[in-house]
Amino acid sequence: MTKRQLGLSIYPDHSDFEEDKAYLILGHQYGFTRIFMSMLEVSGSAAETKLKYQRIVDFGNELGYETIIDVSPRIFDQLHISYDDLSFFNDLHVAGIRLDQSFDGATEALLSFNPYNLIIELNASNDVDYLNNIISHQANEPFIYGCHNFYPQVGTGLPYDYFIACSKRFKKYGIHTAAFVASQVGTIGPWNVNDGLPTLEMDRHLPIDVQAKNLFSTGLIDDVIIGNAYASEKELASLSRLNRYQLTLPVIFNDDVNDIEKTIALESQHFRRGDINETVIRSTMPRVTYQAVANQPHDNSQQFERGDVLIGNDDFGVYKNELQIVLEPHREPRKNKIGHISDDEIFLLDFIKPWIKFQLTAAD
Repeated sequence: MTKRQLGLSIYPDHSDFEEDKAYLILGHQYGFTRIFMSMLEVSGSAAETKLKYQRIVDFGNELGYETIIDVSPRIFDQLHISYDDLSFFNDLHVAGIRLDQSFDGATEALLSFNPYNLIIELNASNDVDYLNNIISHQANEPFIYGCHNFYPQVGTGLPYDYFIACSKRFKKYGIHTAAFVASQVGTIGPWNVNDGLPTLEMDRHLPIDVQAKNLFSTGLIDDVIIGNAYASEKELASLSRLNRYQLTLPVIFNDDVNDIEKTIALESQHFRRGDINETVIRSTMPRVTYQAVANQPHDNSQQFERGDVLIGNDDFGVYKNELQIVLEPHREPRKNKIGHISDDEIFLLDFIKPWIKFQLTAAD
């Protein structure tokens, strides 16, 4: 599996250098290692632009960041940059360039053989045969990445199924991918409209860690980047705690939950049984590990609802201490309700397929 990274976005034409530096220092403290930098809206000369961008890229490089800069054909024309000579970007000391707009396939393939080993990152938000065309022109595949767009205008982000179809085109070739989440407090982006900068419309108003879980859980996205600047320290900390390789869901515990139930919920490596059903997600190993531990009935007379977390009680025979998460409402007095999944994250249960590993944590 490709190493998964967290990233920040910087907009040198709309931000202050010292504030950018402070943001990168804070991100570094929380384990962020990638920078998305927009060069779609430059206003100065090539020399002025190079100086402005180079100093923030260099500062990021000193902290261990990898910077990929977003460019368009208009910028190539405006700054008199040739596709045959990417030395301008090499002089910026970036790791690569993201092509916001597509060419003819042959051009992108040729760019991937640039002498500076710059990554050529493609726009991944198009469900067309664009990538296959580039690969068929014998591109230098290790230097081809894919990164989705973000969408500043509310209501214009990608729908989920379309996002999946686009992303699968890149993962088919094992290409490194990225997508964006939105800070709920960031106000800086490339344009004068900023309703958040997510890739997925469904993510726009969710807590930032839930957005990232949604992207990582697809198995199709390697890097998650905060689209708008500046995210709060609380948001950065929230993402830094995130398990990027295994879905972790917060449980809001009932008052009557007992010690063995908390131990089962929080200390077990859960996975869904392969022979699934539509009623509950079953994590069956705890019933083996804790078969000899008593668990008196409680909170067992109500109807259980989607997202409730249950554990079999002493009346459940061989199923005592099995953990389950409810998918369909039902009643069963041989199960204790110990808590429920946070409402914002119940939709993530759809990612727990047969044999999928997951963990539970106590909600803040």
